[in-house]
Amino acid sequence: MPVSQREIVVEVTRGSHVESVHAVDAVIADADGGIVAIHGDGGRGVFPRSSIKALQALPLVESGAADAFGLAPHHLALACASHNGEPIHTTTSGEMLAAAGLTPACLECGAQWPHHHRDVAALVLAGEKAGAIHNNCSGKHSGFLAFAAHAGLETRGYVRFGSPVQKEIAAVLEAVTGARHGEDNYGIDGCSIPTYEIPLAALASAYARFGVGRDDGRHRSAAMLRLRDACMSHPDHICGTGAFDTAMMRAMKGRVFTKIGAEGVFTIAIPELGLGAALKCRDGNARAAEVACAWLVYSLLQQAESELEPDQLNTLKRLRQPQLENRNAITVGELRIRS
Repeated sequence: MPVSQREIVVEVTRGSHVESVHAVDAVIADADGGIVAIHGDGGRGVFPRSSIKALQALPLVESGAADAFGLAPHHLALACASHNGEPIHTTTSGEMLAAAGLTPACLECGAQWPHHHRDVAALVLAGEKAGAIHNNCSGKHSGFLAFAAHAGLETRGYVRFGSPVQKEIAAVLEAVTGARHGEDNYGIDGCSIPTYEIPLAALASAYARFGVGRDDGRHRSAAMLRLRDACMSHPDHICGTGAFDTAMMRAMKGRVFTKIGAEGVFTIAIPELGLGAALKCRDGNARAAEVACAWLVYSLLQQAESELEPDQLNTLKRLRQPQLENRNAITVGELRIRS
């Protein structure tokens, strides 16, 4: 029987006072399909949003498209990314498209300015506008397009619900999560593709299996491990400068996979423990979800008595209890897990 616990509570302080409180539901699962622990409401339905990108990238590898177009691990990492729109990201996305005989004009994710002011300024000074290639999902969409080109599918309209590309993606997600992905439980994501509401427990179980490459088919298991390793070995491509997932995976050196999704969702895989997890901040707060994610990673490794290097300990402490500073770099509070 899974251990049921109260929800995870993240406090935001100002001085010695608690200013805000965020409740987080989470499920921890093992690669055999068992639920190990539940925090709060483990049965709730959630839209995984970008936290499920590594599973959406499976057809890119399984179809043979990645090999046919000579995509390297950093390209595969970008296919799983929610990136900052830095040059490293736009260049890589462009390489993926060019390898498939396509251009950025084929992207249907919508234009988005880069995350960092310096990259926005560089575009403005160059007299350029933000494009779809700067969109944080352009790597995922470049992967979709490469898959479509290799499979002989129509590339125009690939984002639409019911398109051949999205039908294939939905079928893979349904197989891996064990949850229905259909017309009755989908919405439209920020990058215009379908996103499906599924149980939090199904998401956790899927990432437990993803972390160790456990699937009924040997081909899919290998694809899982290939994408997992690409992400963990190229954390700068997953998000970029200053981002949580990049900091986590860089410090953990192949031991932990994490992936943020919009509205306070996270997925986690810890291969050495054979565990996966998924969490959702009830009010959608991203920074509270990051704290809960770091706390879960730290707690699970501590419970298993896994040895951590000093840099790993320091990073996990910083991520699970970040300090808040004002415009004058004065520490004014912190985020922390309520004990």
